[in-house]
Amino acid sequence: MTPVRRNQNWLPSIFNELFDNDWMERANRTAPAINVYETEKEYTVELAAPGMTKDDFKVNLDEDENLVIAMEKKSQDDKKDKEGRYLRREFSYNKFEQTMILPDDVNKEGINAKVEHGVLKIELPKLQASELKKNQRVISVE
Repeated sequence: MTPVRRNQNWLPSIFNELFDNDWMERANRTAPAINVYETEKEYTVELAAPGMTKDDFKVNLDEDENLVIAMEKKSQDDKKDKEGRYLRREFSYNKFEQTMILPDDVNKEGINAKVEHGVLKIELPKLQASELKKNQRVISVE
């Protein structure tokens, strides 16, 4: 058996192994829970966002008219323990973005969103059947 030279500074490597690899799932890799449900008049998207305010969200339609939900929360906490340092810090910045393809019967002009009790709720009203037929176009084949 060949002798192996060990690093004398073993304590930091233990912390790196415990806090900086796949042993612990990183919290910022997870996405918020999303519910989507439909009624006769509308679709509703709910996104779990505890601790978030309306200023933390951007909801818009992209160039392909897909619904884009973006969330970003920055919290600066400059209070540091003068006797220590962070070994792992994940709760100071959160970012999330989700793109959803909308059904053809969504009235894109009537979409609205609000945040209540830690839930972002986006209401997507449906077009009436008559309005939906107006948007259809028949293409003649020559």
